[in-house]
Amino acid sequence: MRYYQIEDLKEFASRYFTRWGVSEEDAEITADVLVSADARGVDSHGLTRLQNYYGSRLESGLTNPRAALTTLKETPTTLSLDAHNGLGHPAGVKAMRMCIEKARNAGLAMATVRNSNHYGIAGYYAMMPLSEGMIGISLTNSAPLVAPTHGRKAMLGTNPIAVAVPAGGARPYVLDMATSIVPIGRITVYQKEGRSIPAGWGINSEGDVTEDPSRVVEGGALMPLGGPELLRGYKGYGLALLVDIFAGVLAGAGFGERVLGPAVSGAANTGHFFAALRIDAFRDPADFAADMNTLLGALRDSPKAAGEERIYIHGEKEFEKADRALVEGVALSEVAVKSLIQAGKQAGIPFDLVPLRID
Repeated sequence: MRYYQIEDLKEFASRYFTRWGVSEEDAEITADVLVSADARGVDSHGLTRLQNYYGSRLESGLTNPRAALTTLKETPTTLSLDAHNGLGHPAGVKAMRMCIEKARNAGLAMATVRNSNHYGIAGYYAMMPLSEGMIGISLTNSAPLVAPTHGRKAMLGTNPIAVAVPAGGARPYVLDMATSIVPIGRITVYQKEGRSIPAGWGINSEGDVTEDPSRVVEGGALMPLGGPELLRGYKGYGLALLVDIFAGVLAGAGFGERVLGPAVSGAANTGHFFAALRIDAFRDPADFAADMNTLLGALRDSPKAAGEERIYIHGEKEFEKADRALVEGVALSEVAVKSLIQAGKQAGIPFDLVPLRID
């Protein structure tokens, strides 16, 4: 692992995006989302995707580098937005900012975005309202990668759900989960590193469980959260479908097989859904914070299973990794660094950052 300064990585990524015609503001937003993923330990959604997921589509004209987010419909509490095939990261940040502003006045707000692209980690947007003491929600659909229960063909995306809730003096509760057992990025990380995946993460083209990541990527599919029906995988299937309804059908975006992947020519037409809720619209914020602290504290202090020392609340591990990254630098694998060197060469912006240390 190589450890790099957060700001150095952001500056490199920002220069990379402006090289392909992205505005400085949107480039900085996108860089911040990607580096934040790596800092939080979500390397599958970080800088490893810089070239093969985002840069390649910008370079080939499949993503509009200068797209402007526009409003299609608006009420005091809702927004329907069009990203015009721009990067998903600035579309997501701007949409959530608009939700927060409306929630300040109305108590809550929701927004949908159509004609967008992959927006990185869903939790980034869900956490934005935390600075205002609000609850945040972020959903997005994606290209088909997950087979429905009893199926063998990928029909739904990994369709993540993210919810962030402030908790007074404690760290916020931040749920950021794919509705598949793992995101496809995790499979490709294993594939690049030449490792087998755990049984149950994916199936091959015949619908059989496989430990070969290549058999999942090439004609197979991810399994929905839970896995086979015996383990109630239909619940994950149902959650993936729910996200596609809110972020796809309701948004007027693509859904199911109509959402295109990064390697497919044409606009992806990814859809997003965002919400911000002001706590004082429901109850006294101090009382809410006290109850959240009580609930989360009770979970942390509950009896541990044999051999276990700690019970985590969702988001704690990622917050702790992000805190370490501020001091020690962001950890990037050798594979990720090689991908950045290649991306830099392709864009004419050398990745020549000196790591703080190498483990």
